[in-house]
Amino acid sequence: MRREALSWVTEWEPMIQNIRNFSIIAHIDHGKSTLADRLIQYAGLVEERNFRNQILDNMEIERERGITIKSQAVTLPYRAGDGKDYLLNLIDTPGHVDFSYEVSRALASCEGVLLLIDAAQGVQAQTIANLYLAMENNLEIIPVINKIDLPTADVDRVLEQIDGELGLDPAFHLKCSAKERVGIEEILEAIVQKIPPPRGSPESPLAALIFDAQYDSFRGTIVHCRVFEGTVKKGDLIRFVSNQAAHQVEEVGRFSLRRERMEELVAGEVGYVIAGIKTISDVRIGDTLTLDTRPCEKPLPGFKDIKPVVFSSIYPITSDDYEDLSAALEKYKLNDAAFTYQKDSSVALGQGFRCGFLGLLHLEIVQERLEREYNLSIILSVPSVRYRFTLKDGSLVDVDNPVHYPDRASILKADRASILKAEEPYIRATMILPDKYLGGIMKLCTDRRGGNSKMNYLGPRRVELIYELPLGEVIYDFYDRFKSLTQGYGSFDYDLIDYRESELVLLDILVNGDKVDALSQILPRDHARPRALQACERLKEEIPRQAFRVAIQGAIGAEIIARTTISPYRKDVTAKCYGGDITRKRKLLEKQKEGKRRMKMIGSVTIPQSAFLAVLKTESN
Repeated sequence: MRREALSWVTEWEPMIQNIRNFSIIAHIDHGKSTLADRLIQYAGLVEERNFRNQILDNMEIERERGITIKSQAVTLPYRAGDGKDYLLNLIDTPGHVDFSYEVSRALASCEGVLLLIDAAQGVQAQTIANLYLAMENNLEIIPVINKIDLPTADVDRVLEQIDGELGLDPAFHLKCSAKERVGIEEILEAIVQKIPPPRGSPESPLAALIFDAQYDSFRGTIVHCRVFEGTVKKGDLIRFVSNQAAHQVEEVGRFSLRRERMEELVAGEVGYVIAGIKTISDVRIGDTLTLDTRPCEKPLPGFKDIKPVVFSSIYPITSDDYEDLSAALEKYKLNDAAFTYQKDSSVALGQGFRCGFLGLLHLEIVQERLEREYNLSIILSVPSVRYRFTLKDGSLVDVDNPVHYPDRASILKADRASILKAEEPYIRATMILPDKYLGGIMKLCTDRRGGNSKMNYLGPRRVELIYELPLGEVIYDFYDRFKSLTQGYGSFDYDLIDYRESELVLLDILVNGDKVDALSQILPRDHARPRALQACERLKEEIPRQAFRVAIQGAIGAEIIARTTISPYRKDVTAKCYGGDITRKRKLLEKQKEGKRRMKMIGSVTIPQSAFLAVLKTESN
């Protein structure tokens, strides 16, 4: 580790040739956050007594789950073996497939990457996907084999995979153990030697790419950017290219675990800009920042346009919290550019927002962050994907909300003639796993309507399995089932491919005769009855008993396809009868029955939040 404090950093102004911008990409749980910790420690940015694991993961939820959710930037000072001083800008990235958008934003701001591979697990699905992202951005790729200290480490096998599966030269690789602090200096030297310095001129018109942002209650929106051309400093009047909004710069600086104020940011540097931006909607991730008086000729190439694939509505528990939820979503959107939302309403749950996510994990993270960071109590509707319907008049309708299922009136009359064709999105799922788990995974894919399978043996006991699956079958618990069946040794990645025709119906859930539109689902007809039975049983377990009988039904239009009943509480009204004619008891029972009938007509059933969440789950693993 670094023995001396690098005091030269605050006084030294680096030339562009002495800057390196890089990222670490890896499959989930390959040790990316641990390696970032060691690089930060080596640079002397944190004292041993103040160090904590996953130091860049500053959210509580990241520490609990052991995953990186938000990309974080940090500037590492490094004095290389040639005696020169360098600034290494690290932009940390998530590893889970649901956060691939975070990875693409980070890579657009770098010139090179460390491709981290677990010495025991080897190359996995997300390793390959991230490699392709790096190649699309023409980045210098340095393979790094991590966890070489493990008893199960097999470096020779990983080298074969680097050559055969990744197509990289295995001769140019690094070995390290981030946990044991082995090979850290060699990695830093490789970054300096192999990753090219950034291009650009401090004298050119300012062109900075916004790769992230966060909201501060006192300073406004803090913009995280990579400067490609020009210089920005305090007092400059900057402008966003997308909406022409202009603001005066109050502060610029670098990231050094905390914000470090600087005189200016020049071409090649990564840092932040504070300009008193109170209107959150002015900042768009992927936008170009330039000077108002001397703008750049054209905006920088933006990030990949990511479209959400999973949709769900978010409602406040109480209607009084609607404005708070609206403000929270606006602030949250700044910090998560892949998240989309628009206003929505439900008969059962009132006013809310229809939101788009990159996957079910992304949905869970958004829910937890809204509840923790903004102190909100919210309810989510059943997640759905975007379906496509061709109507009889030839028009094409995209539906991501069951409430907008086309021609509900015709459905209620059991007439589907107005819908000419229904289609659902399909994905190409790539799975890499040990061959001993092959049978269970193939059965799982077949049960989820998978087809067009391909299988490639990557090694003696290692298989790549490719299936085409409906996205609607994957968004629930497919990933959990996959990890369970492979005992954690399998990896999973997917890409959207096309839409395919399917017989889709609208499943409604009725509680006490009232339709709960937040629980409606669009799904294949042959899956409707099992899903309806399951939803009814889950709701029966979660909804409290009432003083009257509550019927829970699943229906397709006017056809009831599933039903269960919650038995009422029963008061023994005949307890006071100790004798006499039987008609006395009958009169009391009839009177009670009539009272329950009237109560059922005017009574309402409160559905707890746990009931909505229970319907999200499918069969037990």
